Amino acid sequence: MIGAAFPLVRPLLHRLDAERAHDLTIRALAALPGGAPPAEEPSLAVEVMGRRFPNPVGLAAGFDKGARVPDALLGLGFGFVEVGGVVPRSQPGNPKPRVFRLPADRAVINRFGLNSEGLDVVAARLRARAGRPGLVGVNIGANKDSVDRLADYVACTAALVPHVAFVTVNVSSPNTPGLRDLQGEAFLDELLARVVAARDEAGGGAAILLKIAPDMALDALDAVCATAKRRGVQALVVSNTTVDRPASLRETALARETGGLSGRPLFEPATRMLAQAWLRVGDAMPLVGVGGVDSAEAAWAKIRAGASLVQLYSALVYEGPGLVGRIKGGLAERVRAAGGTTLTAFVGRDARALAEG
Repeated sequence: MIGAAFPLVRPLLHRLDAERAHDLTIRALAALPGGAPPAEEPSLAVEVMGRRFPNPVGLAAGFDKGARVPDALLGLGFGFVEVGGVVPRSQPGNPKPRVFRLPADRAVINRFGLNSEGLDVVAARLRARAGRPGLVGVNIGANKDSVDRLADYVACTAALVPHVAFVTVNVSSPNTPGLRDLQGEAFLDELLARVVAARDEAGGGAAILLKIAPDMALDALDAVCATAKRRGVQALVVSNTTVDRPASLRETALARETGGLSGRPLFEPATRMLAQAWLRVGDAMPLVGVGGVDSAEAAWAKIRAGASLVQLYSALVYEGPGLVGRIKGGLAERVRAAGGTTLTAFVGRDARALAEG
């Protein structure tokens, strides 16, 4: 029903400032009556990180920053939902306007700066959904003015792991000054060691994931993958937004806005980084493919590049929630056409070719 109505509503939403339109969307989802997720094709089920995902299509962090509507989003057909980013203390983020649509490029630029209601608010909302079905994870970061960013990640982990299926350690947002420095080998090693220890001490069964940038050099990727494996990270999320601006962008004026670029222009660099990561970790660690997933074809390419799961967000701005069902239907058709019974059989099949592309 919501998906069918989106083509009528989209012109109205796109006349509004992008952040205002998003806020209205969250409010509309919060007002929806609860409903069970749709039935899933058995071939789409994925078992990774000690969990059974009913389908591989997830919602990326950033859409539901405050964990206000995870169950409504699961009802749209997502196999899992990642809320956040969350930081310990509430912070407003960067000044507005801070998100821009690039319609000719099917892209978005944002510089939110990890605006968050804070850990206590989000933890309370996640605690309140205890016992409900569906896989919900949370993306965590550090306050902009923090004097101890490692402690921020530890605090978020300890408070949230009892209430979620996974915690994604975000060291790759381009909109918090210095955050990407935590991808350096020494910082990352200590960070992951402390986060894993905090998870274990809190007694939660949540998996620890690490989200990386698409812009890093391959020698840096070598170090990240080695550190993640050594510290017991259970999956890599590849990738965050990019600070690069491809020459192919058509919205040249908007492209000059600072912030992270997401959507269709991110697909190629993020998929190459995904394939490179798969060549380094193989079956030792599942990968979550993010960046430019706007069709079944794009999701299938991510899977064949090495992703066991995929996530999307920016494509919803242009395609609406009906996209989720179209992607799942297209993936099931591709599995059947290829003579398979599960998606898992196709993970990484094209990784070497895509890594070089």
